[in-house]
Amino acid sequence: MRRRLPRSESSRPIGVFDSGIGGLTIVKEIRKILPKEDILYFGDTARLPYGSKSPELIRRYALEDAHFLYERKVKIIVVACHSASSWALSEIRNSFPVPVVGVLEPGAKAALSVSRRKKIGVIGTKATISSGAYERALKERDKDVEIIAKATPLLVPLVEEDFISHPVSKIVCREYLKVFLTEKVDALLLGCTHYPLLRSVIREVLKGKVKVIDAGKETAKEVKRIIEERGIKKSSGRGKLKIYLSDITPEFEKIAQIFLGEKPEVILRASLREITKNPDEGLVKRH
Repeated sequence: MRRRLPRSESSRPIGVFDSGIGGLTIVKEIRKILPKEDILYFGDTARLPYGSKSPELIRRYALEDAHFLYERKVKIIVVACHSASSWALSEIRNSFPVPVVGVLEPGAKAALSVSRRKKIGVIGTKATISSGAYERALKERDKDVEIIAKATPLLVPLVEEDFISHPVSKIVCREYLKVFLTEKVDALLLGCTHYPLLRSVIREVLKGKVKVIDAGKETAKEVKRIIEERGIKKSSGRGKLKIYLSDITPEFEKIAQIFLGEKPEVILRASLREITKNPDEGLVKRH
């Protein structure tokens, strides 16, 4: 049975983690619709990318990341990483007595709601696509839906190099996305936290024929729904953002500003010793 947090714990922060800084696009969406909420973000920049790692290693890292947030008394854990949501979501949900939200289910639900032909495209990292997690999430809701999934790994470095408006991004997107025009999908799920920054390029390449779904935006809506339903929404003050990273690179602030749309407020380094502590210590597991 899921334990409900008492209303007095509404002042606790929302916890968000990702393998790097891409999850800040979800933080940005949460801050738009929940401006009073404090947010604690952890980016595992010392061990990224998760998208090219084995499922076993992704699960281990994701549990450690979630434990790092849980120790800091968050009221909800948002798994912003698509690879971690694909391979580790059930383990995280079974390991922590707070609500856990992934990016797959909200995105799948939104894509199905706008698809009239029941033909949906999905793009993501190699790990996300190879996991088949989006296909399962979509098929669980509608067994008749047809899914065309494609790994698009070059889009991540394009965003991180700030090539968002560069002609090369259009060339790469055109090559990756042509299959979706040929297959005549009517909805495309952006299965990576970096991809929303290329939304305008993607829409242009798809010639307005495909509705583009930002899984991160839908995840933020789900976070809002859950904390309101549980009566743990913060009702006053201005929300603060605290960012922890396992490695702080010289260009972090510049890249983070691209993802957040504003200068980060507080940036702290978390040592790997802090992150890799036994995730089973002090947990109240659900069965």
